Amino acid sequence: MRRLTIIITAAVAIIIIIMISILNLAQFGQSPKGERLECIKKSPNYVDGEFKNYHNTPVITSEKGRFRTMWDFMFSKKINVTPDDSIPVVKTDLKKLKPEENVLIWFGHSSYLIQLNGKTFLIDPVFSGFAGPFSFVNKAFKGSNYYQVEDMPEIDYLIISHDHYDHLDYRTIKKLQPKVNNVVCGLGVGQHFEYWGYDQSLINELDWYEGIELSEGMKLTATPARHYSGRGLSSNKTLWASYVLQSIDNTIYIGGDSGRDDFFTDIGEKFGPFDLVILEQGQYSKDWNLIHMLPEEVYGVANQLAAKRLMPVHNSKFSLSNHPWYQPLDKIIDKKDRAYAITPKIGEVVNLNDSTQTFDKWW
Repeated sequence: MRRLTIIITAAVAIIIIIMISILNLAQFGQSPKGERLECIKKSPNYVDGEFKNYHNTPVITSEKGRFRTMWDFMFSKKINVTPDDSIPVVKTDLKKLKPEENVLIWFGHSSYLIQLNGKTFLIDPVFSGFAGPFSFVNKAFKGSNYYQVEDMPEIDYLIISHDHYDHLDYRTIKKLQPKVNNVVCGLGVGQHFEYWGYDQSLINELDWYEGIELSEGMKLTATPARHYSGRGLSSNKTLWASYVLQSIDNTIYIGGDSGRDDFFTDIGEKFGPFDLVILEQGQYSKDWNLIHMLPEEVYGVANQLAAKRLMPVHNSKFSLSNHPWYQPLDKIIDKKDRAYAITPKIGEVVNLNDSTQTFDKWW
């Protein structure tokens, strides 16, 4: 009996050591500490040691409970969750964009480049080909990972909505470092960037409704989202956010992962009407409908934001739910004309000054 106890204790110790070693790998990032943590504690959105949504937001809403929900997600029959063929791509030379062009280029899922009034903004870039801490997790659809760090121009502002792996990719961030002039992220997310070698002077960490002046007539403001954060065993130590990008001619809503909430109305009243709202619409499920909006909610949110045009993202690159991969796009064009709900191919140029531009059904 004593020998068995020793063996079990040793096995548990080895497992703990292995887990600690894995969680200390660079790709997991680092939780806020020191002066950054003290600053975070002053946020009205940080309560009892973690960031909170405005309303109670359990990640799993299913009555089945977390274990059964995740079991069903992993082992239930999956139909068309990945495409049979390669995702179509338009090959655009991003380094040859003219400074006066106001454009958006989408790279699949939630990654896209905005060039506005001569400034370049790269949002949530994930170019490693997978959405997770390891390369075998959540691999990108065939063809969807065409664009790489090497294709990117110099980036004036790298914008991160939150620190989940499908929005903040360690390998991409490391490779991008020489091209990035400024980072904008939610409170606490800057700890990851510093840990990965970015200079603190480049990092702008914002609470909800805090903003920075970019140049004359341009401002970027962090706004609420209804979601959660975390890369390791702990959750909600960093803040998730959406953003409002304002210029003289365009006001753009950069949506992070979010469920529906009444703060969208507040954002619309404070900053709208929006020339374009980019909403995370995909990877949804009724089992987690408070952290990702369902298809039937998207147009309501766009109305809350007083949107002139809507672009759905968070689709067509990774399978993080069990709906057919093309369903988010099918759902988005059911109810509005094609100039309102825009659905470009990966790499296709969206002209931000042309509200009549339409796009083919490519999926």
